[in-house]
Amino acid sequence: MTRSPGRLVLVVAVALIDGDGRVLVAQRPEGKSMAGLWEFPGGKVEAGESPEAALIRELAEELSIIVKEACLAPFTFASHAYEDFHLLMPLYVCRRWEGMIAAREGQALKWVQPHALQHLPMPPADKPLVAMLRDFL
Repeated sequence: MTRSPGRLVLVVAVALIDGDGRVLVAQRPEGKSMAGLWEFPGGKVEAGESPEAALIRELAEELSIIVKEACLAPFTFASHAYEDFHLLMPLYVCRRWEGMIAAREGQALKWVQPHALQHLPMPPADKPLVAMLRDFL
């Protein structure tokens, strides 16, 4: 049996996919843990919040877009033991949103072809999701 650190952290993420089949990734800004690594947009699920509600909130706060729950398709999840916590991260796929994507927290953004995601430095929890997403798209 694999032993994990005590604290479980629930984080939700999304693969936003544009009309050309590219996936949006965000670079973690300076001052945050794992700064400089590329990740799927999303964030922590707060107490009393569903994963979908958290993702809708995070996308509005971080990227200035409005996403309807019906446009979030559950895809897969990551379960990863970091040194001081265990991360559980559902990943959704979304192809429809309202508004123009804009980085509101100083993070760099870029659209990447699915096969190119594997060449980006990403947090350990995100890496297993890349191959699944590439094969899906």
